[in-house]
Amino acid sequence: MKRIGIIGAGRFGLSLAESLANAGMEVVLVDRNRPAMQSASEFVNAMQGDATQPHVLEEAGFGECDLVVVAIGSNIEASVMATANCKELGVPNVVAKAASELHGKILRRIGADTVVYPDRDSAHRLARAIAKGDIIDFLEVSEGFSIAEVDVPDGMRGKTLADANFRNETGLTVLCIRRADPNDPIRPRKVLLPKASDVLMGDDKLIVFGETKKLDAIVA
Repeated sequence: MKRIGIIGAGRFGLSLAESLANAGMEVVLVDRNRPAMQSASEFVNAMQGDATQPHVLEEAGFGECDLVVVAIGSNIEASVMATANCKELGVPNVVAKAASELHGKILRRIGADTVVYPDRDSAHRLARAIAKGDIIDFLEVSEGFSIAEVDVPDGMRGKTLADANFRNETGLTVLCIRRADPNDPIRPRKVLLPKASDVLMGDDKLIVFGETKKLDAIVA
């Protein structure tokens, strides 16, 4: 069972925590708001505290989490400090919510592994993503349309883009392919502009664009 930490009990954080708990994840939630923590304790392990203080996260067991979501959007300073504290604790994967592109750039600079720009509804999509491990980044471009990074669907692995008929099958457009170096998987992935003849490898990551509801379908 995955252990997921969430910092921030606003609409997004609470919605995400509940969705993950319903998916069978072990969830630890931290926020300074006592009433919110009392309410959330009905479905997750909730702890009142200030995530900008490293000892609070350490005492809550965030160092043992597989993934932490920093769900603080409006307070940029608190968001940045909480993200930095998680990386200092050795959390292997930190997903941070950003309120703007500039906020997102700052979060990436101080160590966030993934930055999301979600609204309330997308908390459910992110929960499915964490539970399934299929999608590692998400950006809502405009209402109803998004860009996301997804794994290659099982039935399309080993096929060319043309043979997989990706666009017709999913309704999504592949913008680029991110491919690991087989000789050095630690190196940053190469970015390939897709051609119909490109074979989709099992560990490829696809940057796709399309209707958000169709993105939902591919990770459901």
